[in-house]
Amino acid sequence: MSDYAKPPDDELRRRLDPEQYQVTQCSLTEKPFQNEYWDNHRAGIYVDVVSGEPLFCSLDKFDSGTGWPSFLRPMDDAELIFKIDRSFDRERTEVRSGRADSHLGHVFDDGPQPTGKRYCINSASLRFIPVEELEDAGFGRYLPLFADLTGGKKPVKK
Repeated sequence: MSDYAKPPDDELRRRLDPEQYQVTQCSLTEKPFQNEYWDNHRAGIYVDVVSGEPLFCSLDKFDSGTGWPSFLRPMDDAELIFKIDRSFDRERTEVRSGRADSHLGHVFDDGPQPTGKRYCINSASLRFIPVEELEDAGFGRYLPLFADLTGGKKPVKK
């Protein structure tokens, strides 16, 4: 995916639903507790809804009580862009995807150990791929992350 080219704006408007477009392209924030993944407890990975690049793993997801999906760490720091966000009269660190430059959310230094980080991410910027669909979706290389959950066996689709 290193040769990924972000689609033109008109294509993104067609491919994404209005909330996904507003969040990823206009840096808006979805409502807490009223989004697709805030309470998702299934095993799998979360990818950028625009580029499909892997971003977060369910094994690093935790309930922060904020109403948005929260993660201890990204799958690969190098795949993210961090920017200072001074909106709303405060300074925060914005998190964007590396390939598509999608607005994902923000990272805070108030998370649990071992990282102390809380990646507070909008569901609208993500697509969840359950562990049993990783192979078919082209992400089979991540199956070993879930070996403890599957007993080392390949997960079966339901």
